[in-house]
Order: sequence, then structure tokens, then C-alpha cells
Amino acid sequence: MDSRDAAVLKKISEEAEIIASMIAGFEYEVFTVDEKTKRAVCMALINIGEMVKLLSDNVRQTNPAVPWRSIAGLRDATAHGYQTLRMIDIWETVTKDIPQLLTQIGNILNAEEAD
Repeated sequence: MDSRDAAVLKKISEEAEIIASMIAGFEYEVFTVDEKTKRAVCMALINIGEMVKLLSDNVRQTNPAVPWRSIAGLRDATAHGYQTLRMIDIWETVTKDIPQLLTQIGNILNAEEAD
């Protein structure tokens, strides 16, 4: 992996950590009425999707367990259809998928450092 890909993966991880900190202590009912947090979380998801699109094909192909295409697709849906998003879907993404993504990115970066 080149240094550019490593830097992008670190940025993705940072955005995911930001999401985790923004929703810490929240329940779905609180999240859904907190417009500021909803919009901030969606912006961080957009950022993650943008960065995924910057990764080389090599990184994406050698790590097929990460749903790269779905992440990029969520970026597009969030950026172009915010008003039609179902917040339950966003909540499930940030509470279930983001922690998993953090683990996957950490594993990719750790494997790279071990080489």
C-alpha cells in the first residue's frame, strides 16, 4: 500500500471516530430530534464516502470484506437526498457499521505496518 492510501485510510478512521464521539450517549429517539447532530453525522458519512472513492483499486480489491461500494453509495444518497433519508437507516449505520469499519480499517493499517 502506498503512503497516499495509508493517509486516506487514517482520515477515514478519524471521521469514523468523530461520528462515534458525536453520538456517544445518544439513543435513537434523541438522535432523531437533534437536527444539528443528524446533519453533522451525515456530513461525516459524506466525507468517508468521498475518501473511499480516493482509495486505489489495489486497496479495495485486497480488502473485499469492507463494503467499499456501499460506503460510496451511502455518500451519494446522503449528499443528494438528505431530505429523503430514513434516519433509522443512518442510526443503524453509525451504531453498527461504523464500529465495524473502524475495526476493519485498523486491521488494514496494522497489517501494513507489520509488513
